[in-house]
Amino acid sequence: MTLPGRADGQDAITDVDGLRVGHARVAGPGALSGTTVVLAPEGGAVAAVDVRGGGPGTRETDALDPRNVVRRIDAVVLTGGSAYGLDSASGVTAWLAERHRGVRVGPDPSHVVPVVPAACLFDLGRGGDFAARPGAATGRAAAEAADASGDRAPVATGAVGAGTGAVVGGLRGGVGTASTVLASGVTVGALVVVNAVGSAVDPSTGVPYGSYFEDGRPVFPDPEVHEAARRRLAEARTTSAPPPLNTTLAVVATDAPLTRAQARKVAGTAHDGIARAVRPAHLMNDGDTVFALATGAREPAGEPDPLALNEILAAGADLVTRAIVRALLAAPAGPRGPGGDFPSYRELYGPGADPRSL
Repeated sequence: MTLPGRADGQDAITDVDGLRVGHARVAGPGALSGTTVVLAPEGGAVAAVDVRGGGPGTRETDALDPRNVVRRIDAVVLTGGSAYGLDSASGVTAWLAERHRGVRVGPDPSHVVPVVPAACLFDLGRGGDFAARPGAATGRAAAEAADASGDRAPVATGAVGAGTGAVVGGLRGGVGTASTVLASGVTVGALVVVNAVGSAVDPSTGVPYGSYFEDGRPVFPDPEVHEAARRRLAEARTTSAPPPLNTTLAVVATDAPLTRAQARKVAGTAHDGIARAVRPAHLMNDGDTVFALATGAREPAGEPDPLALNEILAAGADLVTRAIVRALLAAPAGPRGPGGDFPSYRELYGPGADPRSL
């Protein structure tokens, strides 16, 4: 992976002008779940989706099929709480409707139907309370946080929003993000929530899989540190029941003017980024889902090049890989309680582990 971060931005999905991100967490001592909203600019964004996992939980993804009538969407919701958590999208829908944002279906400005596709991950009971999961209020809070964040705002990563209770290969997972500006001037960004059955760490070295795709040689942990980490993780796994359902969710966005068919190609290719950073991926236990957004804010110079999409496709996959590594490294020390024992990567390998990947 050779893409640089965006020098004049946050190295986050919000470097795509007009996009905003907000997180909200479920309250309560037994809660370890939440919701993340990617808010499109006024007027919406072209969108598509590609689902590869065998156990997905989604809402309104059929509306994104290029054969169907929906042209633009207003927000994407990523949420914990498994299928229960999809109710958080209704809170986002209501928030948008109050602001007359959505597909106009009548003569009055209030006659709108917001289009809010959503996907969920499994984190039920991670905090000890199976019933602590996102609902409409959580979604509304995340939408409000996104709206209040402002343009080109930094994005909180780690155990926040939909990544609050995320776990990857027995380690604490969470939210990660990254962006780049291509030679053409097009901006591409990605946001992920990694919560996978597979591992994000090479068991033979302790190096995050995604780090092998960065420039230069990966930073290999000291063998003694790695051996101690393996013992600690094995101990944690004996006290934590294997989660029956997991998922890696992602949103890849660009300011390029894409058709819905092109956006769907971006979503599909971005799954390569998951496969590089999480092994194995796309299992029957997973609900791996990638959304693609195109704001179209950047006008192409000169005649359109039919192969110009290639650099966006490659960048989307690379950024998803980078964002997964960042999610892993940003995760705080995990809880040890009734919901399980989930150490973080930095807890096992030290605060300075693989700093080049941040």
